[in-house]
Amino acid sequence: MEFTLCRSIVLTLQTLGVVFGDVGTSPLYTFDIMFNKYPNTSKEDVLGALSLVIYTLILVPLLKYTLIVLWGNDNGEGGIFALYSLICRNAKASLLPNQLPSDTRISSFQLKVPSVELERSLRIKERLETSSMLKKLLLMLVLFGTSMVIADGVVTPAMSVMSAVNGLKVGISSVNEGEVVMITVAFLIVLFSLQRFGTSKVGLVVGPALFIWFCCLSGIGIYNIMTYGSEVFRAFNPIYMYYYFERKPTEAWMSLGGCLLCATGSEAMFADLCYFSVRSVQLTFVCLVLPCLLLGYLGQAAFLLENLTENEQVFFLSIPTQVFWPVVFIATLAALIASRTMTTAIFSIIKQATALGCFPRLKIIHTSRKFMGQIYIPVMNWFLLVSCLAFVTTFGSINEIGNAYGIAELGVMMMTTILVTIIMLLIWQVNIVVVLCFLTLFLGLELFFFSSVLGSVADGSWVLLVFTAALYLIMYIWNYGTKLKYETEVKQKLSMDLMMDLGCNLGTVRAPGIGLLYNELVRGVPAIFGHFLTTMPAIHSMIIFVCIKWVPVPVVPQNERFLFRRVCPKNYHMFRCIARYGYKDVRKENPQAFEQLLIESLEKFIRREAQERSLESDENGDTDSEEEVASSSSRVLVGPNGSIYSLGVPLLDESAGASNPTLGSSTSFDGSLDETMDGRRSLDNELSFIHKAKESGVVYLLGHGDIRARKESFFVKKLVINYFYAFLRKNCRRGIATLSIPHTRLMQVAMQYMV
Repeated sequence: MEFTLCRSIVLTLQTLGVVFGDVGTSPLYTFDIMFNKYPNTSKEDVLGALSLVIYTLILVPLLKYTLIVLWGNDNGEGGIFALYSLICRNAKASLLPNQLPSDTRISSFQLKVPSVELERSLRIKERLETSSMLKKLLLMLVLFGTSMVIADGVVTPAMSVMSAVNGLKVGISSVNEGEVVMITVAFLIVLFSLQRFGTSKVGLVVGPALFIWFCCLSGIGIYNIMTYGSEVFRAFNPIYMYYYFERKPTEAWMSLGGCLLCATGSEAMFADLCYFSVRSVQLTFVCLVLPCLLLGYLGQAAFLLENLTENEQVFFLSIPTQVFWPVVFIATLAALIASRTMTTAIFSIIKQATALGCFPRLKIIHTSRKFMGQIYIPVMNWFLLVSCLAFVTTFGSINEIGNAYGIAELGVMMMTTILVTIIMLLIWQVNIVVVLCFLTLFLGLELFFFSSVLGSVADGSWVLLVFTAALYLIMYIWNYGTKLKYETEVKQKLSMDLMMDLGCNLGTVRAPGIGLLYNELVRGVPAIFGHFLTTMPAIHSMIIFVCIKWVPVPVVPQNERFLFRRVCPKNYHMFRCIARYGYKDVRKENPQAFEQLLIESLEKFIRREAQERSLESDENGDTDSEEEVASSSSRVLVGPNGSIYSLGVPLLDESAGASNPTLGSSTSFDGSLDETMDGRRSLDNELSFIHKAKESGVVYLLGHGDIRARKESFFVKKLVINYFYAFLRKNCRRGIATLSIPHTRLMQVAMQYMV
């Protein structure tokens, strides 16, 4: 019991420190931004603004995110790309054509959905799978939402930290705006420098600090309500919102952009879900965060009712004099924590986007051995720092940054609403009336807010839109180039007829050893292999095509990691290994461990193949074909301890060997003891061959496949492929960068595809 209670307290503190920092610091600036352009002149204005804030908190963070959107997670993973991944798993909506039927048999792939398919869900799925336009539109929405999340991660630290530092202007009258900017810059540099430390460690450290902040927020609110009166509770009546818009429609409409800031951090609450469970986030928000926020806003409104002329630094002015400086210190610390909240959310989303081929590959560092979702991306961290400093020095005040903040938040919220609506129709199979209510209520509300913030774009918020557009282009170009390159490799792969004509020696000399040829194809012989054959004087006696494939699931169980298939007849000694990883999986293998696991898996594959071949007759056809993957392909699964498992799918056979006696290495089972002995002898010979090849050494064969636009292509395509995509590909990490391969065991060949 004590252990459970202690664990619950620790989890609550970590949740506060990681998930709720952003939404928890919104009282620092919400009323300031709302009354920036049109100061309040009456108590009715204050009550109307407070009523807007109360119901925005209830509708957006509580009703939409906490009670609905959080359940749209992908096996515990949240964020824009988790929603996209969930859709791709239930409908073939991905534009990258590397899906295999065997991927759907991964245990993580299965969803807990109703067993009876609704006709509407099937129609939507069919429409989505057959329409290239809908797939592109879906991807564009996801990329737009992701670019808005990254922009949000730039504005959040600037807004939160500068709002907290503004408290110095209240306590020290001599502090000016320029000094506030300098102090903010110093804090931001320290903040992003500490980002490399693990989320769980930092979350546990800053969790108590944020708990104290929420206590201060609620305590100050209660103090102000007791001091200035409880009239503010009338704002729970939504009629005051109506009176506010009826009396001052323009001013009320312009204040919506500031009102939305009370819900900032809602998307971070969803994106950071990978660190904690849905229940822990829901309980912490409902039982602690929301009550404290409401008390904080009620207290500020109570102060404003008696001080109508005070429209700037409302929070700091409402603090009792006796505790002013301790609260300023806690507020600054909470603002720094809030900045971490959004940054960790961006790291998680960037990794998801990279795994699904929508973001250039970057170095990812896993900061926790226990929790694989806790990561740090150095390049992205410093990019966010530079961008954040640029925003702070350019705008120079929270009033200018606040409008840009609202644009970023609303862009993400609208994309989340659309994706969750699709999930409701496609996966959850919710009643159409409920879906329409959800879409109409939240998308309509967000568009109403969006109309308000767009009215101030000319004030400087256009900079954020340009920044977002640049991020969107980077992601779209990367996805477009990756898709084009893969499709070209599929078209130019070597035919099996050519491989059979070359013979088991492949038209060259087979030198002892194992060659691991990395490529992106999930089936077929890549064209780059033909380039190796024509470029090198000899090829290894055993070739394994290794495809590192990301599948749209958070985690692939270790015993389902590798999928082996035989390429060509047995005496060619060629295999394909598809190493499948989810976007939360950690890849930190060193070459020796990876080679050992690969060889052990191959040996068990061959043993299992021989066992099942003794019970089944041979079938004709190319073993590396889609049909066999779907029906009769082998699925040999390697467990963490090297054990082998079968999922009930017949293992591969190499029919060419059975149909051509001159290549014959395989035998068919007809009940004969002699043939059984021949099969055992063949198995022993092949295992011995593998051992000798491994003793001769393992060499990594890497092919640099670049693409160039054809001369007759349009100018825009040439610009995108030959310059933008080429630049991104040249400066990003390769897919096997996590393996520290010695240069003495590395062979590379370059090849260019014209598209």
